[in-house]
Amino acid sequence: MSSDFFQELKDRGLVFQTTDEAALEKQLNEESVKLYVGFDPTADSLHIGHLLPILMLRRFQLQGHVPIALVGGGTGMIGDPSFKDQERQLNTLSIVQEWSQSIKDQLSRFIDFDDEKAPAVLANNYDWLGSISLIDFLRDVGKNFTINYMMSKESVKRRIESGISYTEFAYQLLQAYDFLKLYENHGCLLQLGGSDQWGNITSGIELLRREKEVQGFGLTMPLITKADGTKFGKTEGNAVWLDPEKTTPYEFYQFWINTDDRDAIKFLKYFTFLSLTEITAIEQEFTAAPESRVAQKALAKEVTTLVHGEEKYRQAVHISQALFSGELKILSSEEISQGFKGVPSYEITTEDGSQLLDLLVASKIVSSRRQAREDLQNGAIYVNGDRIQSVDYELREEDKLSGKHTIIRRGKKKYFLFTFA
Repeated sequence: MSSDFFQELKDRGLVFQTTDEAALEKQLNEESVKLYVGFDPTADSLHIGHLLPILMLRRFQLQGHVPIALVGGGTGMIGDPSFKDQERQLNTLSIVQEWSQSIKDQLSRFIDFDDEKAPAVLANNYDWLGSISLIDFLRDVGKNFTINYMMSKESVKRRIESGISYTEFAYQLLQAYDFLKLYENHGCLLQLGGSDQWGNITSGIELLRREKEVQGFGLTMPLITKADGTKFGKTEGNAVWLDPEKTTPYEFYQFWINTDDRDAIKFLKYFTFLSLTEITAIEQEFTAAPESRVAQKALAKEVTTLVHGEEKYRQAVHISQALFSGELKILSSEEISQGFKGVPSYEITTEDGSQLLDLLVASKIVSSRRQAREDLQNGAIYVNGDRIQSVDYELREEDKLSGKHTIIRRGKKKYFLFTFA
């Protein structure tokens, strides 16, 4: 155990609140502690909003502590009301179970379940919540909490005026019961979570005290905010997922490389395992020459490699360089699919012919043959990065990148992807 570990967490800005900080720090410095984070399966993939707690589990494991990743197969059927404006949509058991399995698979990429000294534990709270009866739950858990105590939680207070169902009101008791069961099954004494989880975490600590007469601990991390006021974890209104099928490694890389200057150093401390000394050196270089974007480059490299591996990171850089330079012919078929995901796409068959002017009209890239001629003659049309000005130009075999794709650009930024059947 490193005596500097807890201090480093604070220096990185990763500690927002703790219960009995001195006692917790002493415990972490003196012995291996078992700790958990819960992940409710509200989708078939985790997103980068989950990345901070996942990496916290990894940080603790690297220090010899035992992380427990709790998949909320039971609580995911209910939905946590914490700081949500309205009740979550309830999902079926089969969907929650399917999503739970996906989350288990993703978590195994970040924490080591086969580590010789401190193997991580994977648990699912459906194992105990799915079988407990309502009467047993009320007698064993509900008796420990007053309505006044439950209503005093900030996450509940915020929903009282707009309305909160009993289902969501009782969520904090379910999470408290998780802490109790993880203590009974694994000796878990510490729960981590975002700052919005403080009320649920302290309820669990209270249940441990009442039922087992042991001191549990809680530690929350700050909720991440972006300097420009936009929501962290979203790009163009869409979540940034850890699943490469939902957010490609190239899109993932682009999210991080486009980090606001004001956030870059903070995110290096949050999301990478670079030492604070290394981050300080990057900060000095970045401050001296912000235009170099050295902080964003380091951030994008570290996080993309961590989530998707070095090969996918290098591929994302390659795609970025090709798009920036216009050298599209160097891209592979997979890189084209990643780099041009979301752009208008068309499939070309032999019946469509190969004359560029006709394809521009048929695909509605332009509104008429007259407009197509004007665009070509004015140099507004590019094929695979090359400007085409002949109105009689026909696509050739060499215009098929990787034998199947042609990328047409109109103007500066409007791309269109053609795939040959």
